[in-house]
Amino acid sequence: MTLAKRIIPCLDVDNGRVVKGVHFADVKDAGDPVELAKKYSEQGADELVFLDITASQQGRDTMKNVVRKVAMVIDIPFTVGGGIKKLEDARGILLSGADKVSINTAAVKGPELITQLMEIFGKQCVVVAIDAKRRYCEGVECKGKHTFRDKKGRRYWFEVMIYGGKEGTGLDAIAWAREVEKRGAGEILLTSIDADGTENGYDIELTRAICKASTIPVIASGGCGSPRHMREVFEKADVDAALAASIFHYEKSTVDKVKKYLKRSGVRTRI
Repeated sequence: MTLAKRIIPCLDVDNGRVVKGVHFADVKDAGDPVELAKKYSEQGADELVFLDITASQQGRDTMKNVVRKVAMVIDIPFTVGGGIKKLEDARGILLSGADKVSINTAAVKGPELITQLMEIFGKQCVVVAIDAKRRYCEGVECKGKHTFRDKKGRRYWFEVMIYGGKEGTGLDAIAWAREVEKRGAGEILLTSIDADGTENGYDIELTRAICKASTIPVIASGGCGSPRHMREVFEKADVDAALAASIFHYEKSTVDKVKKYLKRSGVRTRI
């Protein structure tokens, strides 16, 4: 029997408020994290992801007080990321009420942290976030990369970005997905920066490639604008979960309505 697909609202938090941007920029206020968390939990969300989006960039710790307040009003698995640089940071977040920690920048800068977290807290607690951006090939730039072609025949690859999408790493996203699994990640949170906030749908090509490259669960993120987009990513890529923000924050749909739509479409969810 296939596992039920998970629907995960995401709270991108900056200075204690939920925000939403496009391509990781032009952020606008979207509400109070505690109120939104409570609402999504009551609507039947399978999990909740909380990302302190400026913590790494600003070199500060994740806001544990907000994490604690959110944890108190929900009864579903809770993943927290942003600003986690070492074991002590992860321990503090888990003690504040999170069930899992998500790392991106710190994982790229010191991949051994993935293994350390897995050995101490267990694989099920370790989520590696991969923020990927499309890069077109010029000259030898694509050497050794997993490449794709667009409708015009131009070759491109996906680069792993850190510091909230502000800095490139030169890492190929597909190769990095294999690496993080090998080092002990229990799950991958994959976000397409190109699709982020556009509400035009997930990047199916990127998502499918990451799912094929790894055997651990993959959460698709970036671009969801309707329940149809979730159906598409479940049907066209072997993802375990679909994460969304705008569709829920701006009440274009609700978690329970999305799940009912998916069930009617033949996608198994927990209702």
